[in-house]
Amino acid sequence: MSQKTESKAIDIPTSWRIKRYYMYGIATILSLVVPWIQINGNHLFLFSFDKMKLHLAFIQFDMQELYLMPFLLMLLFISIFGMTVVGGRVFCGWLCPQTIFRVVYRDLIETKLLKLRKRIGNKQQEPDMSKPENKVKKTLAIIIWTVLALIAGADFMWYFVPPQDFFAYLNNPADHMVMIGFVVGVAIFLIYDIVFLKENFCVYVCPYSRVQSVLYDDHTVMAIYDEHRGGTIYEDEGNGQYKKLFTKQNNLREANPNSECTTCEKCVTVCPTHIDIRKGLQLECINCLECVDACTTVMGKLGKPSLVTWSSDYEIVEQKGKTHFFRPKVIGYGVILLLITIALGWMGTTKEHMLLNINKDTVAYTIEKTEDGKTLIENSYTFLMQNIQQEKQKYYFDVIVPKGYNGKISISRPVHPFPVVPGKIKKKIVILRTTDNMAKHKQEDTIIPVTIHAYALDKDGKKSKKIAVDRKTTFIFPGSDTLK
Repeated sequence: MSQKTESKAIDIPTSWRIKRYYMYGIATILSLVVPWIQINGNHLFLFSFDKMKLHLAFIQFDMQELYLMPFLLMLLFISIFGMTVVGGRVFCGWLCPQTIFRVVYRDLIETKLLKLRKRIGNKQQEPDMSKPENKVKKTLAIIIWTVLALIAGADFMWYFVPPQDFFAYLNNPADHMVMIGFVVGVAIFLIYDIVFLKENFCVYVCPYSRVQSVLYDDHTVMAIYDEHRGGTIYEDEGNGQYKKLFTKQNNLREANPNSECTTCEKCVTVCPTHIDIRKGLQLECINCLECVDACTTVMGKLGKPSLVTWSSDYEIVEQKGKTHFFRPKVIGYGVILLLITIALGWMGTTKEHMLLNINKDTVAYTIEKTEDGKTLIENSYTFLMQNIQQEKQKYYFDVIVPKGYNGKISISRPVHPFPVVPGKIKKKIVILRTTDNMAKHKQEDTIIPVTIHAYALDKDGKKSKKIAVDRKTTFIFPGSDTLK
Protein backbone atom coordinates (compact mmCIF):
# COMPACT_ATOMS: atom_id res chain seq x y z
CA MET A 1 0.00 0.00 0.00
CA SER A 2 1.59 3.25 -1.14
CA GLN A 3 1.50 6.36 0.99
CA LYS A 4 1.04 9.77 -0.54
CA THR A 5 2.83 12.55 1.25
CA GLU A 6 1.64 16.12 0.94
CA SER A 7 3.75 19.22 1.52
CA LYS A 8 2.32 21.42 4.21
CA ALA A 9 2.79 25.16 3.86
CA ILE A 10 4.96 26.73 6.54
CA ASP A 11 4.52 30.11 8.18
CA ILE A 12 6.17 32.84 6.12
CA PRO A 13 7.94 35.45 8.29
CA THR A 14 7.64 39.19 7.77
CA SER A 15 9.35 39.95 4.48
CA TRP A 16 12.69 41.74 4.35
CA ARG A 17 11.06 44.26 2.03
CA ILE A 18 8.67 45.41 4.78
CA LYS A 19 11.54 45.62 7.24
CA ARG A 20 13.46 47.69 4.71
CA TYR A 21 10.48 50.03 4.39
CA TYR A 22 10.61 50.62 8.15
CA MET A 23 14.32 51.35 7.89
CA TYR A 24 13.71 53.73 4.99
CA GLY A 25 11.07 55.55 7.03
CA ILE A 26 13.39 55.93 10.02
CA ALA A 27 16.26 57.13 7.80
CA THR A 28 14.00 59.65 6.03
CA ILE A 29 12.59 61.04 9.27
CA LEU A 30 16.06 61.37 10.79
CA SER A 31 17.47 63.13 7.73
CA LEU A 32 14.63 65.65 7.80
CA VAL A 33 14.63 66.20 11.57
CA VAL A 34 18.37 66.32 12.40
CA PRO A 35 18.98 69.79 10.82
CA TRP A 36 16.30 71.27 13.10
CA ILE A 37 17.73 69.92 16.37
CA GLN A 38 19.56 72.59 18.38
CA ILE A 39 20.85 73.02 21.92
CA ASN A 40 21.91 76.56 22.91
CA GLY A 41 22.07 77.51 19.23
CA ASN A 42 24.37 74.59 18.34
CA HIS A 43 23.26 71.89 15.90
CA LEU A 44 23.70 68.14 16.08
CA PHE A 45 25.53 68.37 12.74
CA LEU A 46 26.06 71.43 10.56
CA PHE A 47 28.94 72.21 8.20
CA SER A 48 28.26 75.88 7.57
CA PHE A 49 30.18 77.42 4.67
CA ASP A 50 28.10 80.55 5.16
CA LYS A 51 29.35 81.24 8.70
CA MET A 52 32.51 79.11 8.46
CA LYS A 53 31.51 76.87 11.36
CA LEU A 54 31.27 73.16 12.08
CA HIS A 55 28.64 72.00 14.57
CA LEU A 56 29.12 68.47 15.84
CA ALA A 57 27.22 66.86 18.71
CA PHE A 58 25.98 70.32 19.78
CA ILE A 59 29.54 71.70 20.00
CA GLN A 60 30.57 74.52 17.69
CA PHE A 61 33.96 74.47 15.98
CA ASP A 62 35.58 77.20 13.95
CA MET A 63 36.99 76.44 10.49
CA GLN A 64 40.46 76.71 12.02
CA GLU A 65 39.55 73.66 14.12
CA LEU A 66 38.75 71.38 11.18
CA TYR A 67 41.28 68.83 12.36
CA LEU A 68 38.14 66.87 13.26
CA MET A 69 37.09 66.35 9.64
CA PRO A 70 39.62 63.60 8.81
CA PHE A 71 38.39 61.68 11.86
CA LEU A 72 34.76 62.11 10.77
CA LEU A 73 35.57 60.85 7.27
CA MET A 74 37.52 57.91 8.69
CA LEU A 75 34.58 57.10 10.96
CA LEU A 76 32.20 57.18 7.99
CA PHE A 77 34.24 55.07 5.59
CA ILE A 78 35.50 52.54 8.13
CA SER A 79 31.90 52.08 9.35
CA ILE A 80 30.77 51.32 5.79
CA PHE A 81 33.75 49.01 5.18
CA GLY A 82 33.13 47.19 8.46
CA MET A 83 29.46 46.89 7.61
CA THR A 84 30.42 45.39 4.25
CA VAL A 85 32.73 42.81 5.82
CA VAL A 86 29.87 41.64 8.05
CA GLY A 87 26.79 42.02 5.84
CA GLY A 88 27.94 42.63 2.26
CA ARG A 89 26.34 45.58 0.48
CA VAL A 90 23.75 45.93 3.22
CA PHE A 91 24.35 49.69 3.22
CA CYS A 92 23.30 49.82 -0.45
CA GLY A 93 20.08 47.93 0.10
CA TRP A 94 19.04 49.39 3.44
CA LEU A 95 20.49 52.88 3.89
CA CYS A 96 21.73 54.27 0.56
CA PRO A 97 19.71 57.34 -0.55
CA GLN A 98 19.85 56.08 -4.16
CA THR A 99 18.00 52.88 -3.20
CA ILE A 100 15.53 54.69 -0.96
CA PHE A 101 14.68 57.21 -3.69
CA ARG A 102 14.25 54.47 -6.30
CA VAL A 103 11.88 52.57 -4.01
CA VAL A 104 9.85 55.74 -3.39
CA TYR A 105 9.63 56.53 -7.09
CA ARG A 106 9.18 53.02 -8.53
CA ASP A 107 7.27 51.18 -5.81
CA LEU A 108 5.30 54.00 -4.18
CA ILE A 109 4.65 56.55 -6.94
CA GLU A 110 4.62 54.45 -10.12
CA THR A 111 3.20 51.20 -8.72
CA LYS A 112 1.03 51.92 -5.69
CA LEU A 113 -0.09 55.49 -6.35
CA LEU A 114 -0.44 55.73 -10.14
CA LYS A 115 -0.72 52.00 -11.05
CA LEU A 116 1.75 52.60 -13.88
CA ARG A 117 3.45 49.31 -13.03
CA LYS A 118 1.42 46.18 -12.40
CA ARG A 119 3.07 45.00 -9.19
CA ILE A 120 6.10 45.48 -6.99
CA GLY A 121 7.14 41.85 -7.49
CA ASN A 122 7.93 42.39 -11.19
CA LYS A 123 10.71 44.90 -11.68
CA GLN A 124 11.76 43.62 -15.12
CA GLN A 125 8.67 44.62 -17.06
CA GLU A 126 8.69 48.32 -17.89
CA PRO A 127 5.39 50.17 -18.46
CA ASP A 128 4.02 50.22 -22.01
CA MET A 129 4.60 53.85 -22.95
CA SER A 130 2.73 53.52 -26.24
CA LYS A 131 -0.52 53.89 -24.32
CA PRO A 132 -1.66 57.52 -23.92
CA GLU A 133 -2.84 56.98 -20.33
CA ASN A 134 0.59 55.65 -19.39
CA LYS A 135 2.25 58.73 -20.84
CA VAL A 136 0.02 60.89 -18.64
CA LYS A 137 0.83 58.76 -15.60
CA LYS A 138 4.55 58.92 -16.37
CA THR A 139 4.41 62.70 -16.65
CA LEU A 140 2.51 62.92 -13.37
CA ALA A 141 5.04 60.60 -11.72
CA ILE A 142 7.91 62.85 -12.84
CA ILE A 143 6.08 65.94 -11.54
CA ILE A 144 5.53 64.33 -8.14
CA TRP A 145 9.14 63.21 -8.00
CA THR A 146 10.34 66.70 -9.00
CA VAL A 147 8.61 68.11 -5.93
CA LEU A 148 10.17 65.42 -3.72
CA ALA A 149 13.58 65.98 -5.36
CA LEU A 150 13.41 69.70 -4.52
CA ILE A 151 12.56 68.80 -0.91
CA ALA A 152 15.50 66.36 -0.86
CA GLY A 153 17.78 69.05 -2.30
CA ALA A 154 16.63 71.53 0.34
CA ASP A 155 17.10 68.95 3.09
CA PHE A 156 20.65 68.28 1.86
CA MET A 157 21.35 72.02 1.88
CA TRP A 158 20.12 72.27 5.50
CA TYR A 159 23.27 70.44 6.58
CA PHE A 160 25.28 73.39 5.20
CA VAL A 161 22.82 76.26 5.72
CA PRO A 162 20.57 76.02 8.83
CA PRO A 163 16.85 75.72 8.00
CA GLN A 164 16.09 79.03 9.72
CA ASP A 165 18.63 80.87 7.57
CA PHE A 166 17.61 78.87 4.49
CA PHE A 167 14.00 80.06 4.58
CA ALA A 168 15.09 83.61 5.44
CA TYR A 169 17.39 83.62 2.40
CA LEU A 170 14.49 82.52 0.18
CA ASN A 171 12.89 85.91 0.83
CA ASN A 172 15.78 87.49 -1.09
CA PRO A 173 16.56 84.92 -3.81
CA ALA A 174 18.61 87.34 -5.91
CA ASP A 175 21.17 87.61 -3.09
CA HIS A 176 21.46 83.85 -2.66
CA MET A 177 21.54 82.43 -6.16
CA VAL A 178 24.40 80.03 -5.30
CA MET A 179 22.30 78.37 -2.62
CA ILE A 180 19.20 78.20 -4.82
CA GLY A 181 21.26 76.96 -7.77
CA PHE A 182 22.74 74.22 -5.59
CA VAL A 183 19.28 73.01 -4.50
CA VAL A 184 17.96 73.07 -8.07
CA GLY A 185 21.11 71.32 -9.30
CA VAL A 186 20.67 68.52 -6.76
CA ALA A 187 17.01 68.19 -7.76
CA ILE A 188 17.88 67.98 -11.49
CA PHE A 189 20.47 65.29 -10.76
CA LEU A 190 17.96 63.30 -8.70
CA ILE A 191 15.36 63.52 -11.47
CA TYR A 192 17.82 62.22 -14.05
CA ASP A 193 19.27 59.63 -11.70
CA ILE A 194 16.04 58.18 -10.30
CA VAL A 195 13.77 58.47 -13.36
CA PHE A 196 16.17 57.76 -16.22
CA LEU A 197 19.49 56.32 -14.95
CA LYS A 198 17.76 54.05 -12.42
CA GLU A 199 19.75 51.11 -11.01
CA ASN A 200 22.42 51.66 -13.67
CA PHE A 201 23.87 54.10 -11.15
CA CYS A 202 24.46 51.20 -8.74
CA VAL A 203 25.82 48.93 -11.47
CA TYR A 204 28.05 51.26 -13.50
CA VAL A 205 28.59 54.54 -11.61
CA CYS A 206 28.89 53.77 -7.90
CA PRO A 207 32.46 52.62 -7.05
CA TYR A 208 31.30 50.81 -3.92
CA SER A 209 30.45 47.63 -5.83
CA ARG A 210 34.10 47.37 -6.92
CA VAL A 211 35.41 48.05 -3.43
CA GLN A 212 33.28 45.31 -1.89
CA SER A 213 35.10 42.57 -3.82
CA VAL A 214 38.26 43.12 -1.75
CA LEU A 215 36.33 43.30 1.55
CA TYR A 216 34.32 40.08 1.31
CA ASP A 217 35.46 36.85 2.96
CA ASP A 218 33.91 33.40 3.41
CA HIS A 219 31.87 34.59 6.40
CA THR A 220 30.44 37.74 4.81
CA VAL A 221 26.65 37.55 4.91
CA MET A 222 24.86 38.10 1.59
CA ALA A 223 21.96 36.79 -0.50
CA ILE A 224 23.05 33.27 -1.54
CA TYR A 225 21.34 30.58 -3.61
CA ASP A 226 21.78 27.06 -2.18
CA GLU A 227 22.87 24.89 -5.11
CA HIS A 228 23.09 21.82 -2.87
CA ARG A 229 19.31 21.90 -2.46
CA GLY A 230 18.13 23.81 -5.49
CA GLY A 231 20.45 22.38 -8.10
CA THR A 232 22.92 24.01 -10.49
CA ILE A 233 21.15 26.35 -12.93
CA TYR A 234 24.17 28.05 -14.51
CA GLU A 235 27.61 26.97 -15.65
CA ASP A 236 30.36 29.54 -15.18
CA GLU A 237 32.23 29.90 -18.47
CA GLY A 238 34.67 32.50 -17.11
CA ASN A 239 35.09 36.24 -17.79
CA GLY A 240 31.72 36.89 -16.24
CA GLN A 241 29.88 34.70 -18.76
CA TYR A 242 27.32 32.12 -17.63
CA LYS A 243 25.57 29.40 -19.60
CA LYS A 244 22.02 28.57 -18.50
CA LEU A 245 21.59 24.83 -18.21
CA PHE A 246 17.89 24.52 -17.43
CA THR A 247 14.76 26.59 -18.05
CA LYS A 248 12.13 24.21 -16.70
CA GLN A 249 11.81 22.27 -13.48
CA ASN A 250 11.24 19.00 -15.36
CA ASN A 251 14.57 19.34 -17.17
CA LEU A 252 16.31 20.21 -13.90
CA ARG A 253 14.75 17.21 -12.16
CA GLU A 254 15.87 14.88 -14.94
CA ALA A 255 19.48 15.96 -14.45
CA ASN A 256 19.25 16.02 -10.66
CA PRO A 257 16.18 14.33 -9.11
CA ASN A 258 16.85 15.97 -5.73
CA SER A 259 16.75 19.54 -7.08
CA GLU A 260 14.15 21.66 -5.28
CA CYS A 261 14.24 24.78 -7.48
CA THR A 262 10.93 25.23 -9.30
CA THR A 263 12.53 27.52 -11.93
CA CYS A 264 9.65 29.92 -11.30
CA GLU A 265 12.06 32.85 -11.87
CA LYS A 266 10.43 34.86 -9.06
CA CYS A 267 13.87 35.68 -7.68
CA VAL A 268 14.81 37.11 -11.08
CA THR A 269 11.71 39.17 -11.83
CA VAL A 270 11.79 40.84 -8.43
CA CYS A 271 15.47 41.92 -8.60
CA PRO A 272 15.88 45.71 -8.98
CA THR A 273 19.37 45.41 -10.49
CA HIS A 274 18.22 42.77 -13.01
CA ILE A 275 20.48 39.89 -12.01
CA ASP A 276 19.89 36.20 -11.38
CA ILE A 277 21.04 35.38 -7.85
CA ARG A 278 21.43 31.73 -8.87
CA LYS A 279 24.64 32.66 -10.73
CA GLY A 280 26.35 33.31 -7.39
CA LEU A 281 28.01 36.46 -6.04
CA GLN A 282 27.69 39.42 -8.44
CA LEU A 283 28.83 43.01 -8.07
CA GLU A 284 25.37 44.26 -8.99
CA CYS A 285 23.72 42.68 -5.92
CA ILE A 286 22.80 45.36 -3.36
CA ASN A 287 21.59 42.96 -0.65
CA CYS A 288 18.04 44.27 -0.78
CA LEU A 289 16.93 40.64 -0.15
CA GLU A 290 13.95 40.90 -2.52
CA CYS A 291 15.01 37.53 -3.98
CA VAL A 292 15.02 36.03 -0.48
CA ASP A 293 11.44 37.20 0.04
CA ALA A 294 10.33 35.82 -3.35
CA CYS A 295 11.85 32.38 -2.80
CA THR A 296 10.65 32.27 0.80
CA THR A 297 7.06 32.78 -0.38
CA VAL A 298 7.25 30.17 -3.17
CA MET A 299 9.04 27.50 -1.17
CA GLY A 300 6.96 28.26 1.93
CA LYS A 301 3.82 27.23 0.04
CA LEU A 302 5.56 23.91 -0.68
CA GLY A 303 6.41 23.46 2.98
CA LYS A 304 10.14 24.00 2.43
CA PRO A 305 12.63 26.64 3.53
CA SER A 306 13.85 29.23 1.03
CA LEU A 307 16.58 28.30 -1.42
CA VAL A 308 17.87 31.89 -1.34
CA THR A 309 18.93 33.00 2.11
CA TRP A 310 20.87 35.77 3.78
CA SER A 311 23.89 33.76 4.79
CA SER A 312 27.57 33.17 3.96
CA ASP A 313 29.60 31.02 1.60
CA TYR A 314 31.07 29.27 4.62
CA GLU A 315 27.62 28.10 5.74
CA ILE A 316 25.74 27.56 2.46
CA VAL A 317 28.28 26.88 -0.31
CA GLU A 318 31.11 25.23 1.60
CA GLN A 319 28.80 23.81 4.32
CA LYS A 320 31.55 23.93 6.93
CA GLY A 321 29.40 25.16 9.80
CA LYS A 322 27.76 28.28 11.14
CA THR A 323 28.80 31.78 10.05
CA HIS A 324 31.35 33.40 12.36
CA PHE A 325 30.29 36.98 12.92
CA PHE A 326 32.88 37.87 15.57
CA ARG A 327 36.06 37.05 13.69
CA PRO A 328 39.42 38.88 13.89
CA LYS A 329 38.72 41.16 10.90
CA VAL A 330 35.37 42.31 12.31
CA ILE A 331 36.83 42.80 15.79
CA GLY A 332 39.65 44.84 14.23
CA TYR A 333 37.15 47.17 12.53
CA GLY A 334 35.27 47.50 15.82
CA VAL A 335 38.44 48.42 17.72
CA ILE A 336 39.42 51.02 15.11
CA LEU A 337 35.95 52.58 15.20
CA LEU A 338 36.04 52.66 19.00
CA LEU A 339 39.45 54.37 19.03
CA ILE A 340 38.34 56.97 16.46
CA THR A 341 35.16 57.64 18.45
CA ILE A 342 37.16 58.07 21.66
CA ALA A 343 39.57 60.43 19.87
CA LEU A 344 36.65 62.50 18.56
CA GLY A 345 35.06 62.64 22.00
CA TRP A 346 38.34 63.64 23.64
CA MET A 347 39.00 66.40 21.09
CA GLY A 348 35.43 67.62 21.49
CA THR A 349 35.81 67.93 25.27
CA THR A 350 39.20 69.68 24.99
CA LYS A 351 37.89 72.20 22.48
CA GLU A 352 38.94 75.80 23.08
CA HIS A 353 36.18 78.41 23.25
CA MET A 354 38.24 81.25 21.85
CA LEU A 355 41.02 81.37 19.27
CA LEU A 356 44.33 83.16 19.80
CA ASN A 357 47.48 83.40 17.72
CA ILE A 358 50.51 85.36 18.96
CA ASN A 359 53.19 86.83 16.68
CA LYS A 360 56.17 88.60 18.19
CA ASP A 361 57.35 91.84 16.64
CA THR A 362 60.56 91.79 14.58
CA VAL A 363 62.15 94.30 16.96
CA ALA A 364 63.47 92.25 19.87
CA TYR A 365 62.88 94.90 22.56
CA THR A 366 62.99 98.61 23.37
CA ILE A 367 64.85 100.21 26.27
CA GLU A 368 63.65 103.37 28.01
CA LYS A 369 64.24 105.19 31.24
CA THR A 370 61.32 105.89 33.55
CA GLU A 371 60.83 109.11 35.52
CA ASP A 372 62.07 107.45 38.68
CA GLY A 373 65.27 106.35 36.92
CA LYS A 374 64.41 102.71 36.36
CA THR A 375 65.18 100.89 33.12
CA LEU A 376 62.03 99.88 31.23
CA ILE A 377 62.20 96.93 28.80
CA GLU A 378 59.26 96.44 26.43
CA ASN A 379 58.41 93.67 23.93
CA SER A 380 55.73 94.15 21.27
CA TYR A 381 53.37 91.46 19.94
CA THR A 382 50.47 91.15 17.52
CA PHE A 383 47.55 89.14 18.93
CA LEU A 384 45.02 87.69 16.50
CA MET A 385 41.87 86.69 18.36
CA GLN A 386 38.54 85.28 17.30
CA ASN A 387 35.36 85.10 19.33
CA ILE A 388 33.66 81.81 18.41
CA GLN A 389 30.78 82.28 20.83
CA GLN A 390 27.31 83.45 19.87
CA GLU A 391 27.46 86.74 21.76
CA LYS A 392 29.86 89.67 22.14
CA GLN A 393 32.71 89.09 24.62
CA LYS A 394 35.28 91.19 26.48
CA TYR A 395 38.84 89.82 26.50
CA TYR A 396 41.96 90.45 28.53
CA PHE A 397 45.23 88.70 29.46
CA ASP A 398 47.51 87.66 32.27
CA VAL A 399 51.26 87.10 31.91
CA ILE A 400 52.71 84.08 33.71
CA VAL A 401 56.49 83.99 34.24
CA PRO A 402 58.00 80.57 35.01
CA LYS A 403 59.90 79.87 38.20
CA GLY A 404 63.58 80.62 38.11
CA TYR A 405 63.25 84.14 36.70
CA ASN A 406 63.37 86.93 39.25
CA GLY A 407 61.02 89.71 38.27
CA LYS A 408 57.55 90.49 37.05
CA ILE A 409 56.31 91.08 33.50
CA SER A 410 53.13 93.15 33.16
CA ILE A 411 50.90 94.43 30.35
CA SER A 412 51.62 97.95 29.15
CA ARG A 413 49.04 97.87 26.37
CA PRO A 414 46.06 97.41 26.26
CA VAL A 415 45.23 98.88 29.63
CA HIS A 416 41.62 97.68 29.86
CA PRO A 417 39.58 94.68 28.59
CA PHE A 418 38.38 95.16 25.03
CA PRO A 419 35.29 93.84 23.17
CA VAL A 420 35.40 91.24 20.38
CA VAL A 421 32.31 90.55 18.28
CA PRO A 422 31.48 86.97 17.18
CA GLY A 423 32.74 85.59 13.88
CA LYS A 424 35.45 88.21 13.20
CA ILE A 425 39.20 88.16 13.74
CA LYS A 426 40.37 90.90 16.10
CA LYS A 427 43.90 92.26 15.67
CA LYS A 428 45.42 93.75 18.80
CA ILE A 429 48.87 95.22 19.44
CA VAL A 430 50.02 94.03 22.88
CA ILE A 431 53.04 95.39 24.70
CA LEU A 432 54.61 93.58 27.66
CA ARG A 433 56.95 95.42 30.03
CA THR A 434 59.21 94.96 33.01
CA THR A 435 61.39 97.25 35.14
CA ASP A 436 63.06 94.37 36.99
CA ASN A 437 66.53 93.20 36.05
CA MET A 438 65.93 89.73 34.59
CA ALA A 439 69.22 89.44 32.70
CA LYS A 440 71.10 86.17 33.11
CA HIS A 441 73.97 86.97 30.74
CA LYS A 442 76.30 89.90 30.23
CA GLN A 443 76.41 90.07 26.46
CA GLU A 444 73.68 87.69 25.28
CA ASP A 445 69.96 88.39 25.48
CA THR A 446 67.93 86.36 27.95
CA ILE A 447 65.03 84.47 26.35
CA ILE A 448 62.28 84.18 28.93
CA PRO A 449 59.47 81.67 28.12
CA VAL A 450 56.18 83.18 29.24
CA THR A 451 52.58 81.99 29.13
CA ILE A 452 49.80 84.31 28.02
CA HIS A 453 46.56 83.41 29.76
CA ALA A 454 43.79 84.97 27.65
CA TYR A 455 40.26 84.95 29.00
CA ALA A 456 36.79 86.44 28.60
CA LEU A 457 34.95 88.33 31.30
CA ASP A 458 31.59 87.00 32.43
CA LYS A 459 28.56 89.16 33.18
CA ASP A 460 29.88 89.91 36.67
CA GLY A 461 33.21 91.10 35.29
CA LYS A 462 35.06 88.06 36.61
CA LYS A 463 37.40 85.77 34.70
CA SER A 464 35.61 83.05 32.76
CA LYS A 465 36.95 79.55 33.45
CA LYS A 466 35.38 78.13 30.30
CA ILE A 467 36.32 80.80 27.74
CA ALA A 468 40.06 80.90 28.36
CA VAL A 469 43.20 79.69 26.57
CA ASP A 470 46.93 79.56 27.29
CA ARG A 471 49.57 80.34 24.67
CA LYS A 472 53.35 80.09 24.91
CA THR A 473 55.58 82.93 23.72
CA THR A 474 58.89 84.54 24.71
CA PHE A 475 59.98 87.80 26.31
CA ILE A 476 63.46 88.96 25.30
CA PHE A 477 65.53 90.78 27.94
CA PRO A 478 68.84 92.40 26.94
CA GLY A 479 72.18 91.40 28.44
CA SER A 480 73.68 93.31 31.36
CA ASP A 481 76.28 95.03 29.20
CA THR A 482 73.57 96.31 26.86
CA LEU A 483 71.71 97.84 29.80
CA LYS A 484 74.85 99.74 30.83
